[in-house]
Amino acid sequence: MEALLAPLALLVERLAGYPQPLFRAIGHPVTWMGALIDRLDRRLNRGAGRRARGVLALVLLLAATALVTVPLAWLCRLIPFGWVLEAGLASSLLAQSSLRRTVADVAAGLRRSLPDGRSAVSHIVGRDPEALDRAGVARAAIESLAESSSDGIVAPLFWLVVGGLPGIALYKAVNTADSMIGHKTERYLAFGWASARFDDLLNLVPARLTALLVAMAALFVRGGRPTVAWSTALRDAPRHDSPNAGWPEAAFAGALGFRLGGPRSYGGEIVDLPAFGDGRADLGPDDIEHALRLYRRMLDLVLAITAVAAVLAWQLG
Repeated sequence: MEALLAPLALLVERLAGYPQPLFRAIGHPVTWMGALIDRLDRRLNRGAGRRARGVLALVLLLAATALVTVPLAWLCRLIPFGWVLEAGLASSLLAQSSLRRTVADVAAGLRRSLPDGRSAVSHIVGRDPEALDRAGVARAAIESLAESSSDGIVAPLFWLVVGGLPGIALYKAVNTADSMIGHKTERYLAFGWASARFDDLLNLVPARLTALLVAMAALFVRGGRPTVAWSTALRDAPRHDSPNAGWPEAAFAGALGFRLGGPRSYGGEIVDLPAFGDGRADLGPDDIEHALRLYRRMLDLVLAITAVAAVLAWQLG
């Protein structure tokens, strides 16, 4: 029955999300991880040997995560139907519902006004919102949707399948560390090196798997271009500085006939990033909603694949 962990976790998170009353009462596992990372940053990110200190911070983070989740998973395997509890706990580390809502909020905000669109997109991207025009806001939302489809859903699900509750929790710990300290700034270039490199390693397979899933999902979207999605990912993804981030973005661009990526402004500095796809760059709220339809079909496909795999594993077992 442990084969049902992945589809059940997906289903629970899709239907229930992470309840707001629970968040207000105890917070969220990612916020707990973030608090520990922040404390390690303040205590260790100083003086000489910052790269070694960053390695130590990552080891302590992973040890703390394993110390909590390994016994929890062990207990779940001991009690009747404990796999249901394990799937429920794992569902808190998936982001299907929250990602859909935040991206849909950008489309709704952009329909009202450009300032509302900028305000909504500022919650999901790190670039300067005031530097974005209407098309820039739409592209930023779709790019965030594409990238988060990988590191917010496919990657944690992949590591759930590989390692159960500890697997998904350890992945989220590394991914959270990368988002907090894995920056190429003077403060974090050395200290965040280990977190950034380990996050790259953990996402190597999931990022490419996401691109393939997006291409397959394009079969079920009006105007979708599955073969172009995959060929665009193969062609354009290697242009990105990150070994992984370009794969889902390029696949979304190819599938929808968009051009994503390009120069972005961070903290008043223009960062010249590669473009993905050969389509339209003048995008709007309708295009965000079109991308969300592709995203939903991808989620349906992931649920179907994991459910079929679970049934096959159950029959063979």
